Amino acid sequence: MNARREWLKTTLAMAAGLPIATGLTNQLMAAPVSKAERDFFGMNPLLPPMKIRLASNENPYGPSEKAKQAIQQRFSEANRYPFQAVTEFRETLAKHEGVSADHILSGFPTFPMLMTYAEAFKATWDKVNMNDQLAYDYDAVAKQIKDDTRLVFICNPNNPTGTLVDPAIVKSFTEEVSKKVPVFSDEAYIEFLDPSQQMSMVDLVRNGSNVIVSRTFSKIHGLAGLRIGYIIAKPDIIRKIQRTHPGIPNNQLAIAAAHASLGDTAFMDMSRKKNAEARKILTDYLDKKNYFYGKSHTNFVMFDAKTDAAGKLAQLAQQGIAIRVWDYNGMQWLRVSVGTSEEMKAFVKAYEELKV
Repeated sequence: MNARREWLKTTLAMAAGLPIATGLTNQLMAAPVSKAERDFFGMNPLLPPMKIRLASNENPYGPSEKAKQAIQQRFSEANRYPFQAVTEFRETLAKHEGVSADHILSGFPTFPMLMTYAEAFKATWDKVNMNDQLAYDYDAVAKQIKDDTRLVFICNPNNPTGTLVDPAIVKSFTEEVSKKVPVFSDEAYIEFLDPSQQMSMVDLVRNGSNVIVSRTFSKIHGLAGLRIGYIIAKPDIIRKIQRTHPGIPNNQLAIAAAHASLGDTAFMDMSRKKNAEARKILTDYLDKKNYFYGKSHTNFVMFDAKTDAAGKLAQLAQQGIAIRVWDYNGMQWLRVSVGTSEEMKAFVKAYEELKV
């Protein structure tokens, strides 16, 4: 249940003025498409421009000024393949993570590729439900591990529920499980936690555990449009992944922006603070209306739709407000990304006036 994916179809359609085929959409997205979304977009290939984009967990305040300046400065190198830039970036990331460069692989690892590759290699993947608080149930995950399990995927804070499990529990689980099978730890949203709470599983990689940690610059760094991220793992794991990895995974501008963003703590602090303020506007409304939702530590909130999720999706879309609908555990849920405070106030007002 951990993933992202589906508003790009709308964005592309409105930009090009053409319907986007479902097959292409599913390849471009980064999360499962719900039945409500599939039906709605199938019947409405063209929609008005989305004025308030609360569907893709984007940072409404980015890129930072440092990232913008870095992009401008790197334009003069846009005619060159980024071989040297990739090498230098890899070394910078290694220093940042406290590992050697052979522990790093840059690119953009996305959620659906794990399932896609599994299916391509005739493997299967097992789903494990969240607990009653919409948080990862690590005991349940452990019980699903079999003799033929080849990879365990975890995400903390979790997408799409936004919930956080005590990092100490996650670390204990990861350390023990990785003795038997590699663990993939997605940390796309870890920077939305207070720095004192940001316990990464990279410590286990440094200690030689069979752990793969993924990070992205799409979220708090505000570089979703540049598509850049990286993984940290033991050198032998990195070498195996490199066999099918693109030779030039990122472009000059993405590397420059990510490089500048990596140490921009002031921008991350600002984004974290404003995100918490805007998120509270939404959760205060949900509390007032007695909606059940996952206690979010991220830049999105998932809550029980109660009634007609498809109708709510449609009415909001017609007003230029983009959200997501999720199918989970026999119910439909709405996932709303956190925009600016003004955008969240506008969302709450529009939601309150819905006819369903």
